Amino acid sequence: MTNTPSTDDIADAIAPQLYLISPPQIELSTFPALLGQMLDEVDVACFRLALASSDDDAIARAADACREVCHARDVAIVIEHHLLMVDKLGLDGVHLTDGARTIRHARKELGDDAIVGSNCAASRHDGLNAAEGGADYVCFGPCRDTGLGDGTLAEPDLFQWWSEMIEVPCVAEGGLDAATIRALAPISDFFAVGAEVWDAENPTEALKELHGAMI
Repeated sequence: MTNTPSTDDIADAIAPQLYLISPPQIELSTFPALLGQMLDEVDVACFRLALASSDDDAIARAADACREVCHARDVAIVIEHHLLMVDKLGLDGVHLTDGARTIRHARKELGDDAIVGSNCAASRHDGLNAAEGGADYVCFGPCRDTGLGDGTLAEPDLFQWWSEMIEVPCVAEGGLDAATIRALAPISDFFAVGAEVWDAENPTEALKELHGAMI
């Protein structure tokens, strides 16, 4: 694999960067072109394929199409949950959503060069365990009420503490808007956005607006 982002591209970021999450369903006849347009116009560090489908063939087709778009632009691509598909599909890593529980297994399976990320909700404990288990980044969120889940939020003091104490990059995810991003920009390494842009009338312009809030 050539011109593929390494783990360091996402794990050693200094200034905040955007991390784009796919919608749960995509139309292969149109989505790759839209994704390419967005990546051409906005600087994105990583793209996560997070499909709701349980159809392995459909996921593989989507991954192939998105991988070509991402790697052509030196953007890392990870897949949510599907650890066994990473090597098979030539992806850069996996994003896990069970806190720290399967981090060590994923690291052992994928090796040191793969990206292994973990969603740790608002749990400092899970974040620490994920970091100790070999995660390249941990996601905390939601950062603002989304009407989903139990209402527990990842508060700014969690990001503040993490930025001061822990070297592993943290990602703010869930309920992000421009104001929240501006507030967290000094203490978060990445901002993961998905529904925030896909639900907008113009996803590219929405992504630009959120990117601008980081600066």
